[in-house]
Amino acid sequence: MTMYEEISKNKHLSYFLIVIVTALLVLLGGAIGMATGLGWFGLVIAAAVALTLGLTSFYRGDRIVLATSRARQVTHDEEPQLFNVVEEMSIASGNPMPAVYIINDPAPNAFATGRDPEHSSIAVTQGLLDKMNREELQGVIAHEMSHVRNYDILFATLVGIMVGAIALMADFFLRWTIFGGSRRSNDNSGMLGIILLVVALVLAVLAPIAARMVQLAISRKREYLADASGVELTRNPNGLANALQKIADDDEVLVEANRATAHLYIAQPIKKFEEKKRGLFDTHPPIQERIRILREMAHQASEPQAAPAAE
Repeated sequence: MTMYEEISKNKHLSYFLIVIVTALLVLLGGAIGMATGLGWFGLVIAAAVALTLGLTSFYRGDRIVLATSRARQVTHDEEPQLFNVVEEMSIASGNPMPAVYIINDPAPNAFATGRDPEHSSIAVTQGLLDKMNREELQGVIAHEMSHVRNYDILFATLVGIMVGAIALMADFFLRWTIFGGSRRSNDNSGMLGIILLVVALVLAVLAPIAARMVQLAISRKREYLADASGVELTRNPNGLANALQKIADDDEVLVEANRATAHLYIAQPIKKFEEKKRGLFDTHPPIQERIRILREMAHQASEPQAAPAAE
């Protein structure tokens, strides 16, 4: 399967995953409504919440992410080199010029957000600008521009907010149960009430895990594909490889990142997760594996091509 076929497959899978996460949110709301005595009204509330969150994240999700990250929009006059690199990669990718933001943080990192190439933004940290040379900066921006071109930004924003809503709803219900709410609501409901409560409790525990697994189902593959698409734009695998190595070696902690936004960045911004949390719930593929693949691409590109056989 070619890279373009993989990207197309990811786009179609994204819509399917968004439907699954939305269904989980509605199902959890319905179960909690039944268990707490709200009946089908809980399902209606959950559906309304899902619709509101979906529309909000679609139209304003990028603004929320940028505000949460304390990103500041900059102009060409303020950051001419950054603007020139973003403009170069915009032209190379065939995308409109995204808005450019800077996060005042010494840790080197970057992310892209928005709903489509016409409504996109790229944010980089001050640390990235200070610690990368132009070639490395170009590699990072090409990676982020690939996320924009591949519509990864829409999936990351929509599903990220939905997963957060499921986690908050489940946490609220579990706390409500611990502090005695379940006893008050089910005193007179008999065996059916107990069964509904157990079902709701099971969903409250499993739904956030299931939603998180859906979110991560193809997130790591997206990073590999964005690396490869970025190299296609720059024709220079070593630029991104060197940038990722600098990010991996840097000891600074990205203060403005949190668990809700960590999956957006080019590399895991919360170092303790990168070092200690490996496996099923990683938001990023291992950074050294990404570097290894990029180095192999650079080596293959440098090898002399065999001459065509004489007829």
